[in-house]
Amino acid sequence: MTVNDTMKPTLRLTNVSKRFGGVAALDNVTFEVLPGEIHALLGENGAGKSTLMAISAGSLQPDEGSIEVLGRVVENLNPLMTHRMGISIVYQHPALAPDLTVYENLAMALPDHVRRYDSATKEFVAQQLLDVGFHTSIFERVSDLTVVERQLLEIAKALMAQPKVLILDEPTAALGARETDMLFERVRSLAAQGVSIVYITHRLVEVRAICDTVSILRDGEGKGSFKVSEISDTEILQRIVGANVTQEFPPKHEGATGNKVLEVHGLSGRDFRDIHFDALAGEIVGIGGIVGNGQSQLLRALAGVERSSGQVLLNGHAQRLRNSSSALQSGIVYLSPDRLNEGLFTSMSIRENSAISSIKMFSRAGVVSRRPEASAVKAEGAQLALKAKSIESNVLSLSGGNQQKVLFARALLNPNMKVLLADEPTQGVDVGARAEIYKILRRIADSGVAVIVVSSDVRELNGLCDRVVVMSSGKKAHEFATDEITQEGITRAILTATKHDEEVAAVETKEPHSRGAGAMVKRFIRGDFGASLVLAVLVAAIGTYTYIHSPRFLGHFNLNGLFLLIAELGFIAVGQSFVIMTGGIDLSVGPLAGLTAVIGSVFETNAKDPSSIIWGFVIMVVVALVVGFLNGLLVLSKIFTPVAATLVSYIGLQGVSLLIRPQPAGYISYSVMNFIQGGILNVPYALIVLVVLAIVLDYGLRRRSWGRRLRATGSEYLAAYRLGAKPGVTLVRAYMASSLFACFGGMMLMAQIGVGDATQGVSFTLTAVTAVVLGGTSVFGGRGTFIGVVLGSILITELFNVATFLGLSESYQYWFQGALIFVAVGVYAYARKNSGGAQRSFRRRLKAIS
Repeated sequence: MTVNDTMKPTLRLTNVSKRFGGVAALDNVTFEVLPGEIHALLGENGAGKSTLMAISAGSLQPDEGSIEVLGRVVENLNPLMTHRMGISIVYQHPALAPDLTVYENLAMALPDHVRRYDSATKEFVAQQLLDVGFHTSIFERVSDLTVVERQLLEIAKALMAQPKVLILDEPTAALGARETDMLFERVRSLAAQGVSIVYITHRLVEVRAICDTVSILRDGEGKGSFKVSEISDTEILQRIVGANVTQEFPPKHEGATGNKVLEVHGLSGRDFRDIHFDALAGEIVGIGGIVGNGQSQLLRALAGVERSSGQVLLNGHAQRLRNSSSALQSGIVYLSPDRLNEGLFTSMSIRENSAISSIKMFSRAGVVSRRPEASAVKAEGAQLALKAKSIESNVLSLSGGNQQKVLFARALLNPNMKVLLADEPTQGVDVGARAEIYKILRRIADSGVAVIVVSSDVRELNGLCDRVVVMSSGKKAHEFATDEITQEGITRAILTATKHDEEVAAVETKEPHSRGAGAMVKRFIRGDFGASLVLAVLVAAIGTYTYIHSPRFLGHFNLNGLFLLIAELGFIAVGQSFVIMTGGIDLSVGPLAGLTAVIGSVFETNAKDPSSIIWGFVIMVVVALVVGFLNGLLVLSKIFTPVAATLVSYIGLQGVSLLIRPQPAGYISYSVMNFIQGGILNVPYALIVLVVLAIVLDYGLRRRSWGRRLRATGSEYLAAYRLGAKPGVTLVRAYMASSLFACFGGMMLMAQIGVGDATQGVSFTLTAVTAVVLGGTSVFGGRGTFIGVVLGSILITELFNVATFLGLSESYQYWFQGALIFVAVGVYAYARKNSGGAQRSFRRRLKAIS
């Protein structure tokens, strides 16, 4: 589509300003994009680009200025409104809920007419994913995807919304050449259809390849908009950094370098095999290739994070890289490409992040000496030109480039460093900071350290590295000596090696069907219902064993009592699982169940008429909903943690119950008790209702929007907000649901004890949490199943019951519970190996070795 100046802007921001504290992120900025235009937005990290686009996407509100979409001024823009108005954004850090599947994430962004998963939707989704080079099953959890796959999914999600305005924030940062080319084709096609595209990047070559117009920000201020064809790269760089640009790459070594520091012989591991290379002291060795060909896995194996076989020599001595600690002690330091999730401790300061791996240097008898630690961090920060208000500032207050410098400071403070492994060290970093990082890498190499850099940027490999190794399909395809390195040569080696491997792969016979069946089984075992299957087997086994020793266990009287207790705990546990799936906890459910029984002892007595009895039930429900609403608001305020907020409610509710019934009193009407405990064929109606509710809720949890919103909120709150899931509303509703189900459990308790006793409900708090954990619900949020929670309730109640028939003391009941929780958590963690939970643990290990 031809763009001309007479067109009205699709998106226009006028005189927009935004401050964080006393710092101006944006100052009177005006920006617009026309229909069919690909408009580049450039600037250093911290220049205000992401802030400006977050305002455009409704994630932030401007302090001043106006926003126009399709010629109409819009106020109080939010992500849900932007979705409806046709604005889609691809975030640099994908807005995806990791505990949801690929399809579930997409379903939250799909147009309304394709949200149902039928054959037409399946075809639509499959084609959209293929168009961006995504080939993984739509039933995989996002936490199981690679960084590249997540970025491709984020892009596909934005494109599927059929946007009128598409904002791309560093979309190629994690992509290789092939995926980038496919993305560019889609972007050009969308522009030809009249879609307005905002393209944020740090790569000028991409601006030249795809963009029509470029706007530049510096320090939160606009520095002009230009036609790409009318401005040179030098002028762009000068406007970005505000000064003349010096040489981007530092000079390489001339002549021989030091001795061999690292030697790798026949190293094989996940996604790579039979790798041979070496690295000399003072040398920068680059490892290139299309993303996903084993380069990153090779570095992780050398860092001891992933298992490998083969021989690794350090200064001529063989190393056993059993784990990350042994690698670090040997002098191998690793910098992850994902600095936020795998490198930085985001709740800690710059000083703490910098000194964490060298803390023994500043400690005596286990006590850290603050003054030398701070002096060392300040000195290293000055050498690295770290821009920060204070070393005590939170590390997240820094720009991407300065966050990367903190990781370099951590490495340089390690006196034992012999090898530095840097995986995509300039990913997501602006032009100015990128040149500084190149100088830092060269400075480290000049100190006698062997530096190994993985990069998907051919230009970076050419300009920075003394030698380059090209990998393809997990194998070493070519090695370039210093005088052989050219950009064209590296590119040719990558492309020809890829072509050869594709031809070989086409000849090799594979077994996708058998692998597919195996993958389905593994997916089920790692999934939410794996724990439910184990619990069902345990319940049956324990019941069978007890019946063999005492047939009275299955007697009508015992079963009826057992079923009533299961329903009692089950209702409370199901309610608790709503909250735990959001990543919180509700400690007030036990006292609330007790308060419900106490309220019943006032209204549900023989002395009351039917209308009073009905009003009693109404008051129970209203009180529960109010308690849940207040709990939700307290947690949402961020002033209180979920534990603190609900602990306040716990104490308050227990106090109210004791105030009403300091001693047990108020006998419940037999007609009310019979109504609540009634059933058919010895099975209480309450238990039937509980099971049916669990099945219906589990269906909704996966097939309805409320269920996806609930799990997305617990999986990643910010991502849920950006997906338009209204996580705040979802959080409050979860606490209200928890209280409502605790009320139902309290009604069952009231019928069981038959009297108002303020002390009877307290124990349900921890017992309900136990049932939820046994049922396979993640205490970190985002995952769970109501059926599993009911089965957990059955198992706990059964254990308490069988101890009597087996002649065991009451202590055994709690030992059984503790053992079951220990085993359940272990099995749960093992079943999720190599999935999201394992990846989060993996990230913690990566931080440890940094």
